[in-house]
Amino acid sequence: MKTFQKPLTAEEETCYIQMLQDQDSGRAEEARQILIERNMRLVAHIAKKYQNADEDMEDLISIGTIGLIKAVSSYDSDKGSGLATYAARCIDNELLMLLRKKKNTKEVSLYEPIGTDKEGNEISLLDIMEQEQKDIVDSITLEQNIVRLYELSENVLSDREKEIIYMRYGMWNGEESTQREIGARLGISRSYVSRIEKRALKKLREGFEKNQTIP
Repeated sequence: MKTFQKPLTAEEETCYIQMLQDQDSGRAEEARQILIERNMRLVAHIAKKYQNADEDMEDLISIGTIGLIKAVSSYDSDKGSGLATYAARCIDNELLMLLRKKKNTKEVSLYEPIGTDKEGNEISLLDIMEQEQKDIVDSITLEQNIVRLYELSENVLSDREKEIIYMRYGMWNGEESTQREIGARLGISRSYVSRIEKRALKKLREGFEKNQTIP
């Protein structure tokens, strides 16, 4: 798979987002291209969720990139959410639309044989669905909790808490950072990063428990 450029720092991202609003169309286009290129790891990270959907990874990344381009082109920082959060939703939506479109063009009988088991008995799609039902429910629950996590991050965390949590757990670009790395990047001590992280996690946990999202 293609190696993507490293993501922008928070300061760099803010600078390029401001450039998007520049009256100079050349500077605005330059910022747009950089924001797209430096967020490609986010596209790849989200595309990995759909690898088991019988789709080529390169195709998934191509479609996800369309969502990223739309996100960068329509992003409004005044609405409160960070670019990565907004872009993740746009990328996810684009991939889901692709899969739904393909699903609607295929008519498959649940009872049609699709192979045989180890004993030579024919198995149908319905058999597989029944076997995997628990995993599907778990997967849906996980997806719902991920969405809830991003929503809570926007609503209950301060900007500094959100920044540290996103870097710590790879919520911006899929790459996790150590407390020491975050401290060096933000110019604060590792112990201070740890205190902020614990406080933020406590807020998120209380938010989940309050809404009973986690079973």
